[in-house]
Amino acid sequence: MAELKINIVTPETTVYDQVVQGITVPLIDGEAGILPDHSPMIGRLAAGELRVHTSSKVERFYVDGGTVQVLNNQVAVLTGRCIPASQVNIVAAREALENAEKLPSTNTKLNDLRQRAIDQAKAQIRIAEKA
Repeated sequence: MAELKINIVTPETTVYDQVVQGITVPLIDGEAGILPDHSPMIGRLAAGELRVHTSSKVERFYVDGGTVQVLNNQVAVLTGRCIPASQVNIVAAREALENAEKLPSTNTKLNDLRQRAIDQAKAQIRIAEKA
């Protein structure tokens, strides 16, 4: 069976660089499971839970959106932020949600920014509650 190489990269660092059995990524239109020999693809990540499947466990991360590329059994995840699920601060996420809900939405651009902040905070809360 072919191997699947995963690289999760933020602007600051490489968060994860391993050979694994599979990965599940949050896309803007749902989740995608990626196994060895997956067809080439590029997708837009949503804020949500990214799961890395190894032979012995499932590692969970919060990602802040970004892109994913699959090519030749290599998966590149580029995201602004990637936090292990166990390190997501639920108190800070709830506070961020309250603050996001107070943001103005008087035009399309402000409404989009407000909704993105709300989506990110809600995703962090969901992940923290599971962890």
